[in-house]
Amino acid sequence: MRSRVWGGTAVVVLGGLLVAGCGSGGKGASGGGGETAGRAGSGDYPVSVTDCMGDKTTFSEAPKKIVTSNASSLELLLRLGAGDKVIGTGFPPGKGALPGALDAQAQKVSVLGKGVIPKEKILGSGADLYVDTFAAMGGMGGGGMGDVPTEAEYKAAGIKHIYLKSTACAARSKSPVTDLSAVEADITSLGAVTGTRARAKELVAGMKEKVDAVRKAVGDTPEGKRPTYFFFDYEAGTKQPTVICNRQVANAVITLAGARNVFADCNSDRKQAGWEDVIAKNPDWIQLGVRNRGSEAANKKAFDEAQQWLETNPATKGLTAVKEGHFLRIGSEQTTIAGVENADTVEAIAKTLYPGKVG
Repeated sequence: MRSRVWGGTAVVVLGGLLVAGCGSGGKGASGGGGETAGRAGSGDYPVSVTDCMGDKTTFSEAPKKIVTSNASSLELLLRLGAGDKVIGTGFPPGKGALPGALDAQAQKVSVLGKGVIPKEKILGSGADLYVDTFAAMGGMGGGGMGDVPTEAEYKAAGIKHIYLKSTACAARSKSPVTDLSAVEADITSLGAVTGTRARAKELVAGMKEKVDAVRKAVGDTPEGKRPTYFFFDYEAGTKQPTVICNRQVANAVITLAGARNVFADCNSDRKQAGWEDVIAKNPDWIQLGVRNRGSEAANKKAFDEAQQWLETNPATKGLTAVKEGHFLRIGSEQTTIAGVENADTVEAIAKTLYPGKVG
């Protein structure tokens, strides 16, 4: 196992070691995992976090200037109370996309890229930490992600580079993602890195409470009687559907809510399928996956468009869920991107599928 050591001096990491799961929350996975030792106090350094390949990055102190690759890592830092350290982001959240005070904070963060942040802007940002949500290990975001820094370039610029592994490492997972342990591990790791462990513990506890309540309410429903479920990624285009496979965090969200992801037999995070595949699955329920437009009216319009497409397209209008009006209007981000709201989505889906059972 190689190590990347930052902060001046090399350390032997014992009490501060954090080993988070590599994007897999299944029971047989290596995912989950919070602190293997150490206290929960905010001053516990050094702290190490691992990447998808097991390589460690060690922190001797909390970072002072952070750049986030997109809105999901930005939101987590805001929820942890470390938002004042974020100096820039890519894929910024639209105005009104985040709840309450988080939105006002997010709008103050400099936008370094409306999509993937250009390499020169990351390296020249003055940051000491870059939180990467979607880079594929080895390619560092290749496969259409554009020109991105190498680990040597990050190091030369004095930037520590870590990942939200529940998203970034999803495709490398060796087993299906069926719970939120990897998301919880990301929150725990970010809390340790930024000196906000107490807040991280609160966030994780809140997520567990919601998910446990749903599990208790619907857990006795036999697998064969759980409704089948299709996440319609309207944003990915309608000519050929992009479907959620069993390595994606959304698979865990759907499973925990007491539903059966109709593409759970696909061993990847996402893949392109054909509408004939969706027709063959004939789901009981369809989630209209659209991104948050920043206002209730704009969101309603987007959901209406997605639903209308399904209702009028010859390939989909005969689906059981479409004919019965079994649609869920739940945003894409809180379903497919790791975050605190994954637990809220579990609850929201379960309330629709099991009326009267989930409070």
